[in-house]
Amino acid sequence: MKRAIVNVSGTAGILFVLLAVSISCKTSTEATGDLSADTLKLADQRMLAYVEEEKLPCVSTLVIKDGEVAHRSVFGYANIEEGRQLGEDAIFRIYSMSKPITAAALMILYDEGKFKLDDPVEKYIPEFEDTKVWVDGELVDQQEPFTVRHLLTHTAGFCYGFEQSHVDSLYNHARPGGIWNSKTLKEMVAFVAGLPLKHQPGTTWEYSISIDVAGYLVEVLSGLPFDGFLETRLFGPIGMKDTGFEVPEEDFGRLAMIYTPDRETGKLTPVENMTNDVKKQVTLFSGGGGLVSTIDDYGRFGQMLLNGGGLDGVRVLEETTVKLIMSDQMPAGVTYQDGLDYGLGGDVVLETGEYGWSGAASTDFSADPKNNLVVLAFTQYTPFMGVPFAEEYQKFVRSALPSAP
Repeated sequence: MKRAIVNVSGTAGILFVLLAVSISCKTSTEATGDLSADTLKLADQRMLAYVEEEKLPCVSTLVIKDGEVAHRSVFGYANIEEGRQLGEDAIFRIYSMSKPITAAALMILYDEGKFKLDDPVEKYIPEFEDTKVWVDGELVDQQEPFTVRHLLTHTAGFCYGFEQSHVDSLYNHARPGGIWNSKTLKEMVAFVAGLPLKHQPGTTWEYSISIDVAGYLVEVLSGLPFDGFLETRLFGPIGMKDTGFEVPEEDFGRLAMIYTPDRETGKLTPVENMTNDVKKQVTLFSGGGGLVSTIDDYGRFGQMLLNGGGLDGVRVLEETTVKLIMSDQMPAGVTYQDGLDYGLGGDVVLETGEYGWSGAASTDFSADPKNNLVVLAFTQYTPFMGVPFAEEYQKFVRSALPSAP
């Protein structure tokens, strides 16, 4: 939903107006390959307008075509109050864009024969052997134990605590701070295993903590802390040098602040409590939403998927495994959304095979095998996609393809 432009007043308002006048604008259009440079220029103008009109604090975009950077743009401020411009190497909270990464990490162990997708999770995490399901006001047994495939498709029966249901309330109130008060993945999983599932496994798609459980499964199967596994088996090998659960102190100046419109004035206001936690030592490695990254790092991840599991001569996944990740994996009879299906950790466009996902602070990516194209559009803004810049940018890039009408 578009937000009307609101006049601002006072010192802070004057500061923002002054910054907007001299807004940072960095673009590259010389290496567009077979994409229309004119169309991408129009896309840049639209992204810049979102910043100049004070609807977004910043926008960073990256287009990779046929394995090469075809276009990038950077607009706005990583921190408005500090007057700190957004750089190409800015660090973003990617929240749920952690999920495709976690799915890929677990599938590295699949390639090693550590598990099968339809194995019951209780085989590896026995805490779930006695987990019940809440049905019509009573606890009942699972009709069939939830599997690894169920975890990676949000069909295991978990939830997030977002809705008005008995199980959601347990997630939020069964202990102070709810599930996220846990200190480690092991502690969180033990806690959740003692709560009932919201749905019978394999019957319903509901966005949930299941990818966090998958992160713990990586720890169990590998014998490594989840952050250490990611670094040694995925981030390091394919050059994702700025992706992790914490931001080192020397890189605090690259971290973008998250903003939200003030309820009364509409003025972009920093949401510090959504950013400062990554400046501290992290012990709960949330594979569902805890990572920070740069647009270039995530572009490397997307290109690895399009390459069938390898990048720059290093293979981290088998090609057949990447095809599993990027194809429909939903249980029979379970639907996701019209025109979309769900793979492992991300959704899939049925017509094109395009795979992607977004994050709560309005980051977005897609990997399109049909056009050998990775498109990323990042900002730091809540509510999630309250300004539809990423969807609009994707449409511009699609219309820049030579086959576009």
